[in-house]
Amino acid sequence: MIQDIMPGTEKKLMEGPQGAYVGIDPTADSLHIGHLVSVMILKHFQNCGHKPFALVGGATGMVGDPSMKSAERNLLDEETLNHNVACIKAQLSRFLDFDSDAPNTAELVNNYDWMKDYSFINFIRDIGKHITVNYMMAKDSVKKRLSTESREGMSFTEFSYQLMQGYDFYWLWKNKGCILQLGGSDQWGNITTGTELIRRIDGGEAFALTCPLIKKADGTKFGKTEKGNIWLDPERTSPYEFYQFWLNVADDDAERYIKIFTMLDRPTIEALIEEHRQDPGQRKLQKVLAREVTIMCHGQAEYDNAIAASGMLFGNATSEELRKLDEKTFLAVFSGVPTFEIAKADLPCGIIDLLAEKTSVFPSKGECRKMIQGNGVSLNKDKVTDINYEVTEKDIVDGKYILAQKGKKNYFIIKVTE
Repeated sequence: MIQDIMPGTEKKLMEGPQGAYVGIDPTADSLHIGHLVSVMILKHFQNCGHKPFALVGGATGMVGDPSMKSAERNLLDEETLNHNVACIKAQLSRFLDFDSDAPNTAELVNNYDWMKDYSFINFIRDIGKHITVNYMMAKDSVKKRLSTESREGMSFTEFSYQLMQGYDFYWLWKNKGCILQLGGSDQWGNITTGTELIRRIDGGEAFALTCPLIKKADGTKFGKTEKGNIWLDPERTSPYEFYQFWLNVADDDAERYIKIFTMLDRPTIEALIEEHRQDPGQRKLQKVLAREVTIMCHGQAEYDNAIAASGMLFGNATSEELRKLDEKTFLAVFSGVPTFEIAKADLPCGIIDLLAEKTSVFPSKGECRKMIQGNGVSLNKDKVTDINYEVTEKDIVDGKYILAQKGKKNYFIIKVTE
């Protein structure tokens, strides 16, 4: 989990409980799984007795971090930022203990609180004089944006970002006794600006530790799918889709991810990896990974629902289990399934008319009749054996859908509109 670590960091951490922080830009009202690496490191730190600080950048979020970005980001207003901060704290509470009376309970801090009344003149006089432009220009994130890759160049707003982040570290060091900043490897430049400020202003000592930016075995970006980011917010990414993401990772990725994204101990992980290599087809590693991360992020009940939903397509799921699915999960499970539309006024309706006339689940009534008689037709996971079965409003799932099944694997969604 470690990419770069400043000399002396480990020795300092072994001396006793220390304060460590991770900065998160509140550019959305949810974290995504790309944030999870540094959050997991913070979780390990708290478990080892250190005090974690989660810094949400209410002030820096108004500026935008240029690190590894090819274009300047949109700036957010205060109301949006406050909403995002509240949502992020709720998500972090799943990983960090903010509420107990332990001496190392986590603290959420917002740099807007110490930046909002700091005048520009005072900031550039007190802080800016300690860091040279040459020093700032030497950072990779700045050099990249000033190179020919970016036509727009870099605004002064973005250029000042590393100075603001450096001041955050200084403020936390001075006021909260925080001696270590953690982050992704793209943050090394910003983090070391903070350690340099602490040294130059007060002659103090502070440390930096970064974790690798996770990529998939094929080199593509971790946490991205065709539909976009995998979010921790169940409204943005349903727990079922979240579970499926982890369940479907490649074998090589699963071996790395289980070490990073779970709290399982080393002997357990090594035994799992060995067991998986003996019989990769069972996907034991992916199943344990998906279980651990889904329960940690969404809880046991949502994990159980995701398992039940996963059995819809291939297992012996029941009508009762189908009706428990919320609409988002239902549509995620049956994504890509052929869909037909009928009006609610068309019901009640004979099963054969519904499947062969009002929709084209079957090309003819004769074929439909034959398949019903051969026990090959189900509605909402219940077998239909009566060719005269009347489909009524009671057959509608979630107020909108009827799920028709032809044979074992052919599903069709019939959407019922008002």
